[in-house]
Amino acid sequence: MVSESRNAKFRIGEVVRHRYYPFRGVIFDVDPTFSNTEEWWLSIPENVRPHKDQPFYHLLAENSESTYIAYVSEQNLLPDVSGEPISHPQVDEIFGGIEDGRYVARRSLAH
Repeated sequence: MVSESRNAKFRIGEVVRHRYYPFRGVIFDVDPTFSNTEEWWLSIPENVRPHKDQPFYHLLAENSESTYIAYVSEQNLLPDVSGEPISHPQVDEIFGGIEDGRYVARRSLAH
């Protein structure tokens, strides 16, 4: 079976926000298609459940009350243009700074 390769719209280090829910975050990993459990997918309300055949993003996420790891479909993400930094405690473990509005992964900083 041949699967269609999808190019991710967002890149590691980009700050994004959720289309429907009040949280934002920085992308630290990308799956070309859904790669979580069926139980997780079915826990999403059917009226907002995303298609599996699209990129899914791992985010260091935050809302007004907490920080956490989120797994979000491409269709549910929008660019965050607030310019505000992400306050997730793991940001400094993965990223070494910000260049041109995007977080730069620590491994990319080594020359």
